[in-house]
Amino acid sequence: MNNAAPLEVRFPLHGARRTAVDAHDSPAGACGRLPRVTQVLALAIQFEDMIRQGQATDYAGIARLGSLCRERVSQIMRLNYLAPEIQVELLYLPPTITGRYPISEVAVRRIANLLSWDQQRKTWLELKASHRLT
Repeated sequence: MNNAAPLEVRFPLHGARRTAVDAHDSPAGACGRLPRVTQVLALAIQFEDMIRQGQATDYAGIARLGSLCRERVSQIMRLNYLAPEIQVELLYLPPTITGRYPISEVAVRRIANLLSWDQQRKTWLELKASHRLT
């Protein structure tokens, strides 16, 4: 995991306006978008690094820096408790060209709430099987 290229995730600032962009204007647009759960997990990892490096002292500091509520920061940070193999799999999900990825962030957070990594792995496999992603 240390040899992987860093991920850059950008979320629009609160109140920022979105502008329409043609898919051909951007190389990323031509390939699709990363699933939301991949983006949020990358953000959780980035937040954890910010705390580790002293750029923020706690979740409240992250919330202030990111203009988020503390509850949302806690939800995002919960993804750091996923078994390492699940995190890697989520980080390398293929981009989706149309529509949403079938597995939601909420479903993955439910898995992260399980204390046992073995139980997380089992539930992850069941979730993927239920969406025919195995």
